[in-house]
Amino acid sequence: MEVSPASPTEVNETKHLKTLISVYSSYLWNRVLDFLPSSDYNFLRKIWAAGSRRRRRRTYLPLPLPRNLLDSCRPATTEASRVLDVLHDILEHTFSNLHNIHKNLTFWESRAEGSKAQKIKFMVLERGPHAFVDGTIQLIRGYDGEGSSIQNMYLSASAYISERVAILTSLRSSLATFLAQFYMEIERFGEELMKDPENSLPALLERINELFFKLEASIGHLHAMRQSDSSVEGSYSFPLVFEKLPEINQDGSQWTDCEIRDAINLISQNLEKLESHVCFIVNKHQKPRRATRYWIRYTCGAVGLSVCSIWLIRHSRLSGSHDIDNWVREAKDSTVSFLHDHVEQPLLSIRDELFETFRKRHKGMMELEEVQLTANSLHRMLLAFTEQTEGKKFPENASDQEMLEKVMVRYEKELEHPINNLLKGELARALLIQVQKLKLDTETAMLELNQILRANEINFAILAALPAFFLSLILLMLVRAWFKRDSKAEGRGRVARIQRRLIVVEVEKRIMQYQNLIDQGMEKEALDMFGLLLYSLDRLCHAVKGHARATGEWQWLCQDIIDLAKPSLQTAYKLTVTSRLQRVYDCLLPALQRQ
Repeated sequence: MEVSPASPTEVNETKHLKTLISVYSSYLWNRVLDFLPSSDYNFLRKIWAAGSRRRRRRTYLPLPLPRNLLDSCRPATTEASRVLDVLHDILEHTFSNLHNIHKNLTFWESRAEGSKAQKIKFMVLERGPHAFVDGTIQLIRGYDGEGSSIQNMYLSASAYISERVAILTSLRSSLATFLAQFYMEIERFGEELMKDPENSLPALLERINELFFKLEASIGHLHAMRQSDSSVEGSYSFPLVFEKLPEINQDGSQWTDCEIRDAINLISQNLEKLESHVCFIVNKHQKPRRATRYWIRYTCGAVGLSVCSIWLIRHSRLSGSHDIDNWVREAKDSTVSFLHDHVEQPLLSIRDELFETFRKRHKGMMELEEVQLTANSLHRMLLAFTEQTEGKKFPENASDQEMLEKVMVRYEKELEHPINNLLKGELARALLIQVQKLKLDTETAMLELNQILRANEINFAILAALPAFFLSLILLMLVRAWFKRDSKAEGRGRVARIQRRLIVVEVEKRIMQYQNLIDQGMEKEALDMFGLLLYSLDRLCHAVKGHARATGEWQWLCQDIIDLAKPSLQTAYKLTVTSRLQRVYDCLLPALQRQ
């Protein structure tokens, strides 16, 4: 059977299909190779930068640039917009890294301030099961009766914590200095960008590239220190190397759009390298995760949960048991009974007590009239008895007590001959009078007791509702705590308000420290302090922005915070602004001074 030759059209379609498959295969293969450790940074950058980018904290402190900057850069709006995006990225990355360093450094500093027992506890119990086994073996083997193993463990813990404090402090100082220089350069170039954007944009890019190389030298010193003496597992072996901006247009001519885009891309690459390098160092010196620090609790909880799960399975329908169904039914009945006895009935009783007062008052008046009838009957009986026995007329308003005394005297005489006087005398009438008196006393006591019970019906209903009230109060407190998020400075509760005021105190303290360092001529330390001041101001913006927007104060509060970030502003004015922050704005006022 002969096969007909393929037509030219089919041949061309086959070639195009093969070419398309080859292109996509090369693209996918290159994407796979990007994740392999072909260079010093590639592999780590993909891992650490990707994770940190997902968790990056939003930046709130704005750049010190004029608001109408893009309008003045109308001939080069696209390039100016890309430059602004890069500047925002640099600020965002730097603040995010400083925030990550701050959290870990705060943890290690708190551990460094702990006692000897707390440091040993951390080394043995709060670094995971492997450290627990190693620490226990070390303590058992090194014990010689004099406690030398404990001393060695304490020294090891102190060195372990001190190394992390030193590395993170040095890294924070380098990034804070870079942030201060970057912020000052942006403020310095702001007016120039308004006047001559075509020449100022290239100069700004060159200056930012120089700052990256200064940061490279600073972190390179940290790298050398880590290489010489480090106890951190898996210490890194690659230095931080930034790409250098090529020398463009040395004859003084203006940069082309393509050259500006290349410079922006190169700065973006350097920023990614910085992000990867910083994230790697921080992750090597970060505080143990919560699951690592509390692994004993979680292990006990997991074991307990497993035991409970097995126990529940044994009593469930999976094992042919109806115990869980019965327990659920009993719990439902108990809940319904609890709601009926401690919620529904007390509320109905309170409602009846509050809205049926007139009916109860009418009933009380009827009972009072019955008692009064009994008292009138007793009065007439006493009056008739005394008039007959005494033989004289008594007034109608004679007291019952006086006549009752006469009845008792007569009664005592009649008891001398009880049988005879029971038939012929007044003994029977005296007994009937005493029965009437007993009836009156009983009705009076019952009326008073009834009045007491009615007066306390609402109290009894409230007592019956107390269990449900306490449960509702606890639930309300939990919901309130969740709603206010009082544990963080951006929350709505009293603790969050205190934390925001403490951030203002931190800002004020760093302003004074910055001025003192300037007065002493310590320029490098002053730049470090100014960078930390900018980070504190960003934290303040992050904490108060939502509250200030809700109260309409954000426009003025934001301007005050921007004024505090200006390096050229006088320290006396900045201290006045910090004082105004705590006196004027509602989100920073103490809870007792709020109206």
